[in-house]
Amino acid sequence: MNTESVAEIDGLRVEVGGRAIVDGVRLRVRPGTVTALVGASGSGKTTTGLALLGEYPHGARVTGEVRTPEGLVGYVPQHPGAVLNPVRRVGALLWDIARTQVRHLPRRERGEAARERVLEALAAAQLPDGAEMLTRYPHQLSGGQQQRVVLAQALLLGARVVVADEPTTGQDAVTKRHVVERFAALRRTGIAVVLLSHDLDVVRALADEVLVMREGKVVESGPAARLWSAPRHPWTAALLAADGAVEPVEPDDGEGEVVLRTSPFTARHGRTTVLRAPALTLRTGESLAVVGRSGSGKTTLARCLAGLHRHHDGTLLLDGSPLPRSLRARGREQLAAVQYVFQDARAAFDEHRQVLDQVARTAVRLRGLDRGAALAEAVSTLAGLGLTEEVVRRRPGRLSGGELQRAALARALLARPRVLICDEITSGLDTVTRRGLLDALGTLRRERGELCLVLITHDLDTAALTSRIAVLDAGETVEEGSTRTVLTGPQHPFTRALLGKEAAVGVTPSGR
Repeated sequence: MNTESVAEIDGLRVEVGGRAIVDGVRLRVRPGTVTALVGASGSGKTTTGLALLGEYPHGARVTGEVRTPEGLVGYVPQHPGAVLNPVRRVGALLWDIARTQVRHLPRRERGEAARERVLEALAAAQLPDGAEMLTRYPHQLSGGQQQRVVLAQALLLGARVVVADEPTTGQDAVTKRHVVERFAALRRTGIAVVLLSHDLDVVRALADEVLVMREGKVVESGPAARLWSAPRHPWTAALLAADGAVEPVEPDDGEGEVVLRTSPFTARHGRTTVLRAPALTLRTGESLAVVGRSGSGKTTLARCLAGLHRHHDGTLLLDGSPLPRSLRARGREQLAAVQYVFQDARAAFDEHRQVLDQVARTAVRLRGLDRGAALAEAVSTLAGLGLTEEVVRRRPGRLSGGELQRAALARALLARPRVLICDEITSGLDTVTRRGLLDALGTLRRERGELCLVLITHDLDTAALTSRIAVLDAGETVEEGSTRTVLTGPQHPFTRALLGKEAAVGVTPSGR
């Protein structure tokens, strides 16, 4: 290995089913730096990053060289909760690692030494209140806290390289700044970070070197400053161009027919109140963005509307008729009328069946179409979202996260809903694909005048697509108004912070 590198990839080629998903990738990772891999969903970023851990898709044929340090390579996945044992407290998960590192000490000193190591790792992972976290189970932590616990595990193991896979996906601007600070602090300790990300703001803030990938190949690489100012490859230029701001749409005139109406309601998780929502009215042709930090209650609000969270005391009316709180109590027409697209699209698909079949089944079950007609409509709808028939005839495991998000949207559209609820559906997409999806939603909003659109999002490009915005903080609505008014002249201090009016995401790469 090059003495200036802590990890290297040379000529990596990964084939699955005779198709190269990574082809000829070369990568040098230097200590105390951030190397970012950017590109479209399915470009090979995650496969390249996981190669540093010696992980490859099942049945893959691998050629080339991967050289890593003696210390383990740490991994922070996009959904950190998936790698934490749900039935063990955080303290137990970390002490298991720490105990193996203090066996050389006298028995009476091991417990305290292990505890000190755990607390040091939590502090290094930006969890200063780590002692209190040790008593909790993973499901009692926010996504950001889970991410920091996984990072602490890597630090305890002595990782010299950390692979961070989309660490800011689904995060609001405030939380995103904390994530940037977390990895900047890690870099200052001499640990190298390999950042896999669609979020160009975060890449700009952190990266020293950038590799741009497309269809498994590196099409451009170089110092971050040079790449941003003078991209040499057309695909790089397209990624940067698609990252521009979106003009807010004009507000609706409010004259559409009422589709969904709620009373003021309070929602609970167990005995804890997590949301106090005012009355809500959605009209045909209207679109509403619900924004807020993680844990602010925006997804709970959406799940109440969709019948996925029945522990609330509100009344729901669909076209003037009562809508049952629970999904299980809703009839076929009611199920079709209110559709929900989940943030974690992979978890919403059966891994053993073709994606196309699962998309088409919505039209069979909820609209009574025969299978042939449903398949034809599914292929057309998927194509409109940029997914070819060849791609969607695969099982979910062979699609990228962004491809699955678009497939999940197509599945909901095949129900011909009156209310379409989208929960962070652009969070896992590159800038070009995200812009294409936003354009598709804008077209959908214009062409389907009977549709109400509710977007749960932290992304301002997505929020700008709507006519109204509601801002939630700690389970309360702190601001609501037309999109143009809220985005250009936010009144509440939290809204200003959320929209970056008071501080932008920014950390100078390597402190230089």
